[in-house]
This record gives sequence, structure tokens and C-alpha cells, in this order.
Amino acid sequence: MVAALLEVENVSRRFGGVVALDGVSLDAGENEIVGLIGPNGAGKTTLFNVVTRLYRPDSGELRFAGRTLLRTPAHRIVRRGIARTFQNVELFDTMTVRENVRVGGRHGDEALDLAGLGPLADRPAASLPHGTRKRVELARALASRPRLLLLDEPAGGLDHEEVERLATLIRRIRAELELAVLLVEHHMNLVMGVSDRVHVLSFGRRIASGTPAEVRADPAVVEAYLGTAAA
Repeated sequence: MVAALLEVENVSRRFGGVVALDGVSLDAGENEIVGLIGPNGAGKTTLFNVVTRLYRPDSGELRFAGRTLLRTPAHRIVRRGIARTFQNVELFDTMTVRENVRVGGRHGDEALDLAGLGPLADRPAASLPHGTRKRVELARALASRPRLLLLDEPAGGLDHEEVERLATLIRRIRAELELAVLLVEHHMNLVMGVSDRVHVLSFGRRIASGTPAEVRADPAVVEAYLGTAAA
């Protein structure tokens, strides 16, 4: 049994009359890659924002390495050992790749090499194609040497070959840095190919958890996706 690193217990979050998270419980273990999937509007990014303290949950508990996160302000989350990327890449375009990555922490040069960005280190970020900008953001998150890396749709806008390279990079990050990865992604082949376990959200609730094979076969998951496609 993998020891739990991140524990989310009965977390709810509302925005006015909209219930974004409704009593969600899930976890991610040490050195584990965990997928978080669900239709659009399921609450995935809201959960990331709660974990990183951008949002305060209305109820529930968050623990990281056995200690509550609820008393940790957003600006101290990285010091606790949690780093993330965002759906929309935000780089400092007038700065070089190296400078952008070093913003993330003192392990910037190591993160550059791990992400395969060494040859581009002195290039201005503004000159980079979308897929490379995604890698710069990932490297910036790694520069703090987190224990938990939250990836929010890292395959968005990537072509097939770039997705394959991303899958290899995620596995390498886990192996070399011995960290946990929580991955929000709509690219099912990527999620199912790299994840040890997968949690599924729908309308703010967790409807399934298990291995990729178990989740693929779960009737509730099939219904959630087919229902969305048919709507």
C-alpha cells in the first residue's frame, strides 16, 4: 500500500448557487502518478485551486504529508512541497528560458536539463512554440523540487509526437525526482498510459477511482462521458 501524501476529505466548494465540489474525497500517494479526469465542468481545476489554497473550501479537510493544508496561505504552498502548472501558459516573454525557470526556485538549472531545455536556455521565451512553452512552465514548477506536482492539462494544444514526449517526461520526472504527480487531462491515452491510479469527477462529485483498466470499465464513468457527448 502506497503511503498517502495528499489527502482530500469531503471537500466542498460553492460559487453562489453553483456547487463546484460536493464532498470530494481522494488521495495521491508518495511517488505515484494519479490521473484526475472528468467532463468539462466536473470540478477538476477547482480542486487544484483548493489544494493550492487559491480557493478556500467551504467544508472538508486537506492534508499533505500528514499535516493540514488549511492553515497554509497560497504563497507558502511551494514551501510545503507542492508546485503546479496551469491550463494557460504564462511566461515572462522578455526573459530567457533559463530566467523563466529560475523564477520557480533554486534548482532551475537541474529542471532545465530534466525537461530537455538546456540547448534553449538563452532563448527569449517569446520566440518559443506552444509545446516548448509548456515544457518551460513544467520546468519552472520543478525548480522548487516539489514532493507533489500538479499538472493542469499539460497536453492541451500538443500534437501526437509532443504528447508522446510528454508522457516520457512525466515518467522520467517521477523516476528521477521521486515525486508524486496529480494529472488533470482530457487526453485519455496520456492519462491511462502514465497513471498508476485514476480518480473521476462528474458534477463536482467523485464517481469512480481505481486503476486505469478499472476506470475504463466502470459503467458510471462511461455514462458520465457518453451523457456529456450526447447533451
